[in-house]
Amino acid sequence: MPRESSLRTVAFVGNYLPRKCGIATFTSDLLGAVAAQHPESRCFGVPVNDIEGGYPYPGAVHFEIEERDLASYRRAAHFMNLSNSDIVSVQHEFGIFGGPAGSHVLTLLRELKAPVVTTLHTVLRQPNADQRRVMQELIARSTRLVVMTERGQKILQEAYQVPPAKIDLIPHGIPDVPFAAPDDHKDQFGVGGRKVLLTFGLLSPNKGIEHVLHALPQVVAEFPDVVYVVLGATHPHELRTRGEAYRLGLEAIAREHKIENHVIFHNRFVELKELTEFLGAADLYVTPYLDEAQITSGTLAYAFGAGKAVISTPYWHAAELLRDQRGVLVPFADPAAIAREVRGLLRDTARRNAMRDRAYRLGRETIWSNTARVYMHSFELARRQGAPAPRKTMAAAQSSTVEQRYGQF
Repeated sequence: MPRESSLRTVAFVGNYLPRKCGIATFTSDLLGAVAAQHPESRCFGVPVNDIEGGYPYPGAVHFEIEERDLASYRRAAHFMNLSNSDIVSVQHEFGIFGGPAGSHVLTLLRELKAPVVTTLHTVLRQPNADQRRVMQELIARSTRLVVMTERGQKILQEAYQVPPAKIDLIPHGIPDVPFAAPDDHKDQFGVGGRKVLLTFGLLSPNKGIEHVLHALPQVVAEFPDVVYVVLGATHPHELRTRGEAYRLGLEAIAREHKIENHVIFHNRFVELKELTEFLGAADLYVTPYLDEAQITSGTLAYAFGAGKAVISTPYWHAAELLRDQRGVLVPFADPAAIAREVRGLLRDTARRNAMRDRAYRLGRETIWSNTARVYMHSFELARRQGAPAPRKTMAAAQSSTVEQRYGQF
């Protein structure tokens, strides 16, 4: 049941659907879940546009920030102040905001009157000088910080000296989907009677999908009915800089190994309902990502919470989520290991089903309705604590110097 909150207005700053990126999906889901759990509170979005003209946002979006326009960050802060925002929830990821190391977001934070709760989608253990300066002021100007993994919590304390009492550990939220047998969903995608491997998400070279393709011939030799579904459009930033080179390279690998009949590329960004149906059809979910320091993966959280048996490289989020036999970890860029573990799980139905059951049961703790309640607790605590004292910190002075050096617009 929804619980009454003292917070009347909550603003959410971050990318927002229909922009195609993980942060946009997360911000949209978080706002929607908080609004559903607390209908007495007014929730609105303040997204960042990376293209001229922005996106056709829904009514929940009340103001837009232009990524490279420093003045629009001030205007957004003034809008939220005039809207009497009780709390501002900021989604932070390097690359969202303009300026050196995303320093434009600091202008927004300096102008806000309401306490800020910042969700850190990336926590760098070894930031460069500009990233460290931005992080230091971001931390100083946030009343509370949210991380999604224990590793993120540890790095904040060790690398940035953040007091533990300022950090909230809130795992990535997931949709609430039923626990279903994969065969119940396969016919609608034309893969009935086949063993289905799935990877989904926006494509870019750091996803490591080529290593699954290199592993597939060994899998097909034992399981000739296997099919690997790669679901997702090319990441917009990748598309603008290098076009479809990565996807075309993956298709070339499939042809080289003569496994075209065992690979399906779905080149599109799917909405939640269709995504859950694709997930439902998967016997195994694979995340072969190459960046060890990836501290959050929404795709991994979704697949795990849907009760999928997961094989993954040991990037930070996967290493933490899949421990204690909740999944299988393989070395980075190791097709032989991927092939070995895929074949092993496809052979061992009992083990695969036990893994699915453990994942699904744990995932119930992080469905969006539960996650929204934990976020609202963090928001209420921040409201009681109040915004940090408005003083110009050393980090702020250094950040201003960086912006003067590189230009503000």
